[in-house]
Amino acid sequence: MNPSPDSGSPTAHEGPGDRVVADLIEYLDASPSPWHAVDSSARRLAAAGYVEADATTRWDDAAERGYVVRDGSLVAWNMPLTLPHTVRIVGAHTDSPGLRVTPQPDSERAGFSQLAVEIYGGALLNSWLDRDLGVAGRVVACDGRAELVRVDEPVARVPQLAIHLDRDVNDRGLVLDRHSHVRPVWATTASDIGNFAGWLGSATGTEVGRESWELCLYDIQGAALLGGDRSLLASARIDNQVSCWAATSALATTEPENDGAGALVALFDHEEVGSGSATGAAGPLLESVLDRLVAARGGDVEDRRRIAASSSCVSADGAHAVHPNYPERHDPLHGPIVNGGPVIKLNANQRYATSARTAALFRRACQAVGSDVQVFVSRNNMPCGSTIGPVTATRLGIDTVDVGVAQLSMHSARELCGAQDPPSLRDALHAYLVGI
Repeated sequence: MNPSPDSGSPTAHEGPGDRVVADLIEYLDASPSPWHAVDSSARRLAAAGYVEADATTRWDDAAERGYVVRDGSLVAWNMPLTLPHTVRIVGAHTDSPGLRVTPQPDSERAGFSQLAVEIYGGALLNSWLDRDLGVAGRVVACDGRAELVRVDEPVARVPQLAIHLDRDVNDRGLVLDRHSHVRPVWATTASDIGNFAGWLGSATGTEVGRESWELCLYDIQGAALLGGDRSLLASARIDNQVSCWAATSALATTEPENDGAGALVALFDHEEVGSGSATGAAGPLLESVLDRLVAARGGDVEDRRRIAASSSCVSADGAHAVHPNYPERHDPLHGPIVNGGPVIKLNANQRYATSARTAALFRRACQAVGSDVQVFVSRNNMPCGSTIGPVTATRLGIDTVDVGVAQLSMHSARELCGAQDPPSLRDALHAYLVGI
């Protein structure tokens, strides 16, 4: 009997490609928050022999292969112990739009205990209705110690108003007040469950203070292959944890460098809210790591600038696939399709950082692994989104190309992409990092 479409695990009849997708599914299911995504990447890198560096100590003897974690961000490298002549960088982001639990979330109305949430990023709010939501993130003690927490069971739900009380909803469309209508229920007032902080402490075995958490609500339904041919992947956080997985997997399988080039992966937080933070792409994290690695290898500011001038960056983020119900939303000459290969994203107004030179660079990487490549250009009458690409290029002065996996339902609580595209992106990123 064939496995059910809900099963992400490989069977005895599945080949290497299926095991790769199963590995991606495992990564997605293990990463319900940015901090969990960083932990997932760090564990994989450590298993591959990468050594964690302490950002608060000197890096005079920085390892050839290492990584540093700062909150919801991670930077990892495979760098020769002598000064590199170039560094090949892959950037992605760990955060996804969604609902964050506020510091004082408890309220009661109409017999329900509810949670106050803050909407993070550009979430498709209707997609969060009537879903079983778990809680995940981190709790920080008064002394600064941080602990990951996760309650992977139905805890909360944002119930939609019944059609009998909203008769015109299918004709005029769903209208949600961002503050009043997206407030989950999580208990009934008749119970003796107490406040949310006390419940969370009991459920996770941690000491929880009212303002000591950063918590995401997330759909507890796991990632799964979808379709009669199992050619699609449905999951939360495809944007942009697919890129985080691909970048981590690509770097973890690189050998110690012997061609005088460095390979580096930067997974940033806060891209969905503009990247302006200490751990976002607009902050100093990546530049600081590059400076310290160059200094540890006997270089100075002039060396770092010289290296930057010959370096490159692949900014990996989601791309918009043509929606079969809305094909008019794409330019007909630049419409990526799922399972059509990685997508190069271009915008003359610099919403993407791609140039002709960097597009050719990524095309070579795709050709080296036998992967097709697609191109996306937004319609002139439709605003174009952006990525960490222009931010990184502006801050570091490094040539950058924006690429990604084509997907539907971007920023939904549950997104959809082709099952073949993430492995193709991983292989192309590996080829790029090793200089094929």
